[in-house]
Amino acid sequence: MRAALFGLTALTALCFSSAQAQEAPQEAPRWSLAIHGGAGVIERAGLTPEQDAAYRDGLSQALAAGSAVLERGGSSLDAVQAAIQVLEDNPLFNAGRGAVFTAAGRNELDAAVMNGADLTAGAVAGLTTTRHPIAAARAVMEQSPHVMLIGPGADAFAAQAGLEQVDPAFFFTERRWQGLVKALTETGQPIPDRPAGAPAPGDQSAPGAQASVAPPLNERKFGTVGAVALDSQGRLAAGTSTGGMTAKRWGRVGDVPVIGAGTYASNADGCAVSATGSGEYFIRATVARDICARTRTGATVQVAAEAEIADVGSIGGDGGVIVMGLTGEPAFAMNTSGMYRGAVASNRAATVAIYADEK
Repeated sequence: MRAALFGLTALTALCFSSAQAQEAPQEAPRWSLAIHGGAGVIERAGLTPEQDAAYRDGLSQALAAGSAVLERGGSSLDAVQAAIQVLEDNPLFNAGRGAVFTAAGRNELDAAVMNGADLTAGAVAGLTTTRHPIAAARAVMEQSPHVMLIGPGADAFAAQAGLEQVDPAFFFTERRWQGLVKALTETGQPIPDRPAGAPAPGDQSAPGAQASVAPPLNERKFGTVGAVALDSQGRLAAGTSTGGMTAKRWGRVGDVPVIGAGTYASNADGCAVSATGSGEYFIRATVARDICARTRTGATVQVAAEAEIADVGSIGGDGGVIVMGLTGEPAFAMNTSGMYRGAVASNRAATVAIYADEK
């Protein structure tokens, strides 16, 4: 299993180690934000310097958007949404524009958001026309009596809520389309027609088309983006957004929109969680909720995150999590060779990382 392949090395090679946490300023930050852009087999040999730099720049832009909200006294929910929307618009990440394709040649988008202050939550699955799925998830939370909406009904609700609607071709990127072609060819499945409205093959002006930036097609990572935040009023929030799995079938939905699996936040428990990984395993392990249960009984966010990822690995799953606690100290844990990630706080400069062994 891939989980066993990286095991303890990846679990201990975190962006913010325990030693770093001990060296952090004694005064707790007024606000804090952490983000991720997916975890998986992400190795230095697999990314060119230009690709590495592009990912770091994308993460930095998301941190800047979220931290700007928090610095002016905005809510953790607003910060989480702002950061994730930047990642949804970046074709390097598998969420929003840049999402992977289903076996039928469609982009189907999932997202969830949760307010730790009152345990309200919203989620969407299978969106095809709503530009920012994370905004749709928040609208479900705040403007409907429901927690999860799916498919055409979710898009219709988002449109009724005034959220921007786009042609499905808006989400198309050549890199993801070729990834689908490769996956279907390898498994002997039929290749669907190129989506209507998609740019012509070789159009270098299309999103994500530049060969110098787009990672290789064999990049294996779990395409999810997420954010967790603590605002100046002590409120926690978490959000996650994804394009799912390449060549998925039968309306498959992963852990992202499942509250308690891929996304969870609770001030009472003292944690907010966004996960990225093999969704079926994260659902079975109720990863996000379990981490918060651990912190409620006294575990630090780092200990809780590492213990939960170890449990996921024990049943065959791999991926990672970001966790925010009430002290504003973020935790990162993974059992893979990398996770796109970053953090910033009122008393700590923005930091981004990709590989598991980055300190």
